[in-house]
Amino acid sequence: MDFKLNEEQLLLRETVRRFAHREILPLVEKMDQDEIFVEVLWEKVRDMGFVGMGIAPEYGGTRTDYLSLGLIAEEVSRVDAGVAVVIGAHSLLCGDNIERNGTPGQKEKYLPLLASGERRGCMGLTEPGAGSDAISLKTRARKDGREYVLNGSKTFISNAPFADIALVYATVDPSLGINGLSAFIVERDFPGYQVGRKFSKMGLRSSPTGEIALEDCRVPQENLLGGVEGKGLQIMFSGLDIERFLWSCQAIGIAQAAFDAALRYAKEREQFSQPIFNFQMIQDKLATMLVEIEAARLLAYKGLACWDERNFRETRMLAAMVKLYACEMVNRVTAEAVHIHGGYGYMKEFPVEKYMRDAKVYAIGAGTSEVQKLIIANYLR
Repeated sequence: MDFKLNEEQLLLRETVRRFAHREILPLVEKMDQDEIFVEVLWEKVRDMGFVGMGIAPEYGGTRTDYLSLGLIAEEVSRVDAGVAVVIGAHSLLCGDNIERNGTPGQKEKYLPLLASGERRGCMGLTEPGAGSDAISLKTRARKDGREYVLNGSKTFISNAPFADIALVYATVDPSLGINGLSAFIVERDFPGYQVGRKFSKMGLRSSPTGEIALEDCRVPQENLLGGVEGKGLQIMFSGLDIERFLWSCQAIGIAQAAFDAALRYAKEREQFSQPIFNFQMIQDKLATMLVEIEAARLLAYKGLACWDERNFRETRMLAAMVKLYACEMVNRVTAEAVHIHGGYGYMKEFPVEKYMRDAKVYAIGAGTSEVQKLIIANYLR
């Protein structure tokens, strides 16, 4: 087993790290305070090729391997995880999904637009009454000539407020149960497509999250993803593992930033005429934090390496394991970072307060911790 990153991956990590500190960091406070994604930042991540990171070069994307996507997610999240969510929802949940499951015509039409950043993407799966129970989706798609008519609503959708292209899941025939689920490529300009309200959130406030309403939305037949009805469940599950790996890498990035801040503060803050780092209880906290972060990182990198090797038999279990561990870990680490800062950790003057707010959703999104435990237990039968 080789645990070393290759030269290209090391260079990528350093490039992303420098970019994040130079271009994203100065905007973090404004984006968090105003709950906005600064538009000029899209142009910058587009110019760097990050918006095409989940799409192959043959369609204009910049993907080399999926482990590299994990490095990008981690490094961007060390500065602002909301920005990583914006990039991931566009390039991975929308772009990568279309590449893996679309027809040749769908790929040729949409992937270059997404890879270049000319159009922005999102994925519409979650509904007001269907989160973890995605099989209970209420959005319906009715065939009408050479079009499908979609009716329903989607909620908690990352990028929904500004997305131009949405990958929407709907049921063609409710009587077929899971076999009636299909996915559609829906453009913002299609009749009947409406952008709903934008949510105000506890954390990840630079990532616009909102609703999509579909009222007799007319979608051309050729926009049925994959060209075959009833493939929705297969498409959905085909993307869950990689989503969970990248979601976990974001959590690791937040945790690393929180640890770095806590370590720096512990060495600077003096009590009883010495840095608090000298106290064994602080050392205990920092040591535990570091071990947990590294354990999560190794588990995530192993999973991404398996994905790159197309070892899909092992990835489902690994994806559930790292999603459970990393996304619970980030909540523990950020809470400890706030505690080490004492009263200052509760103030917006220090970044650990934001890290703790951002961390909370990671044990909820992309499948709750409880769902991951059920998946893992199922493998033990």
